[in-house]
Amino acid sequence: MTIADFNDFRTRMNEAILGAGNLTINRFFALDHRAYEAGALGTKTKEMLGLVASMVLRCDDCITYHVIRCHEEGVTADEFQEIFAVGLVVGGSIVIPHLRRAMARLEELSAPGAGTE
Repeated sequence: MTIADFNDFRTRMNEAILGAGNLTINRFFALDHRAYEAGALGTKTKEMLGLVASMVLRCDDCITYHVIRCHEEGVTADEFQEIFAVGLVVGGSIVIPHLRRAMARLEELSAPGAGTE
């Protein structure tokens, strides 16, 4: 699945989920969105924290989302490497397969002419 496929699927399913009108689910999605808005910590920092947490929790969809958002927020290659290192140290060797997928997503985003569309 490419990043474009991921984004398309995520958008379609989010619309279906939110469109169902379940108040609890809609409120949770809103809370999740608000948690990453700038506050005492900037959005870039929060996205980096989200990426580390996603790596430790081993959620590939979340890793993809946060790699994309970190890239959009201007996280540098060196910063990504440090994020990956923290995730690996905190999560242990079980994180390695997810680190590989995170690196693959980053390579896809960094390819000439690449985008998240």
